[in-house]
Amino acid sequence: MSILITAEELKGLIDSGAPVRVLDVRWRLGGPAGHPLYLEGHIPTAVYVDLDTELARHGEPAEGRHPVPSIDDLQAAARSWGINDGDTVVVYDDLKNLSSARAWWLLSNAGIADVKLLDGSLRAWTGAGYELETGESSVTPGTVTLEYGSLPTLTIDEAAAFPSTGVLLDARAPERFRGDVEPIDPRAGHIPGAFNAPATANVDADGRFLPADELRAQFIAAGVRADAPVGVYCGSGVTAAADAVALTLAGFKPALFPGSWSAWSNSPDRPVATGA
Repeated sequence: MSILITAEELKGLIDSGAPVRVLDVRWRLGGPAGHPLYLEGHIPTAVYVDLDTELARHGEPAEGRHPVPSIDDLQAAARSWGINDGDTVVVYDDLKNLSSARAWWLLSNAGIADVKLLDGSLRAWTGAGYELETGESSVTPGTVTLEYGSLPTLTIDEAAAFPSTGVLLDARAPERFRGDVEPIDPRAGHIPGAFNAPATANVDADGRFLPADELRAQFIAAGVRADAPVGVYCGSGVTAAADAVALTLAGFKPALFPGSWSAWSNSPDRPVATGA
């Protein structure tokens, strides 16, 4: 089942009255806030999803900046978005799917079988000449039942040991991976043994994911091997999901470390590596 959908395909689903729920997951680290942008204009029928409060929870620093929400909280949120069992769910943002990938990963891990990302994000919709709606979309609450465990995940201990048996990827920008700068978290650098595979390299200038063969070649060049498991992390578990999407498109089965660097760097007993 494809995890990407074109604007034309999404328009057809919406117009057909098929059971599709569209989620607007606009979010940027440091702002601007996504909800006002949603109110100004969104894909028809789309419901706004707040990444900070609905796709994450508040936790201790050692849990990272975006801990995974409890399954009960995520299920309540998903029902408030109108999702029912068996629905197709389409997620999008205006950031080349770097934030909406978090919704794809969480909902897929929670058992929703058909979660898709709008390839090219909101720009693909407006670029196709389709109109936007303003204000809040009306929603009939859904009855979906969720349970975590459909996708592989890594604890902090498993992430630490992962490079000994597999390939651990860091989805952050190269300068943060190397430890040249660290504008957010308490320590600079990366998990020892990790390789850098920036999530921003997975899409073209229009925000569309590169072809599967190009993604596969790119990941192999970054250190991924067909005979070894692959894991991925980022700053707080958001852009790592975008790498997980690209790895999946490339034919790999990635495990994601949700706590990511924000959890690791807030754990003083964990070693830090720097450089390329």
